[in-house]
Amino acid sequence: MATPKINPLKLRHQRLRKKVAGTPQRPRLAVHFSGKNIYAQVIDDEAGKTLASANTTEKELSDKARANVETAIKIGKIVAERAKAKNVSKVVFDRGGFIYHGKVKALADAARESGLEF
Repeated sequence: MATPKINPLKLRHQRLRKKVAGTPQRPRLAVHFSGKNIYAQVIDDEAGKTLASANTTEKELSDKARANVETAIKIGKIVAERAKAKNVSKVVFDRGGFIYHGKVKALADAARESGLEF
């Protein structure tokens, strides 16, 4: 029986997660991109709780949102505002195995501009 192939994205994400963990003082900003949607969460890994999140499936974004750079910028700003509302200013960025380019970079830059430090 042949060994099943493992998704390279999943391998990269597992490798990243060995080094990146969210704490109460510095939670993890995790991003995920599917073919149609963008998801971002601020997570405290020690407590196992999501502190803030934003995604394109939310009611105000779902009708016109696509998984592109413009939408990534909007999601980055929204998640940063929601995190700041929960008194979170410093985070650790978890790119989720995605290459830091394009949508990932746009989301990170927008979150930085909106006041998150990482």
